[in-house]
Amino acid sequence: MTTEQQPPQPPAGSRPSRGLVLTVAAVLAALLAVVATVLLWPQDDKKPAAAPPPPVVTPTPTPTPTPPPTPTPTKPQPPYAFFPVGTCFDHPQLSPVITRAEERPCAGDHDGEAIADLKLPDGLTGEIPIALAMREGCKAAEATAKARQTDGHSYYERQFGPAQANYQQGWRDYTCTLTASDKRGGPKLTGPLRP
Repeated sequence: MTTEQQPPQPPAGSRPSRGLVLTVAAVLAALLAVVATVLLWPQDDKKPAAAPPPPVVTPTPTPTPTPPPTPTPTKPQPPYAFFPVGTCFDHPQLSPVITRAEERPCAGDHDGEAIADLKLPDGLTGEIPIALAMREGCKAAEATAKARQTDGHSYYERQFGPAQANYQQGWRDYTCTLTASDKRGGPKLTGPLRP
């Protein structure tokens, strides 16, 4: 007779209790349910709608840009005392405190005022012919400007223009002026001349 042997049974105290096994199984089932819920739950991310296609742009003819107008070339300032008509000034031949002719406000003290701007003729040779041509050219403007000054003061003529070296370089502009004095440190004008 053969006897079947039963596998040895662990002692009763070392086997987990039936309640513990059921608790662990319940916890594992709950965890599995949470994981399944998270993985299978529908997503709330609303994806933005696809951007509409860009509008069809019909090319419009591009106007040809017009070039900016060519600026009128400005004439450089002469390399000697030269003032536009109506400009008041101080000049070193009349004011001992300056070294070159300077524009001044007509409302304050100043040596003189420009009354005419003229051009010398071509063909002059030497300082004296240039000076005589300026003096002769200014006579009419000076006489007219003096006649308009009815305040009883004396006025003196003075011309500013190119030296011979400037004249030979092509400079022909010169200025006719009236001043309140004919010597350095003399009286000054205190306002504009009468037009």
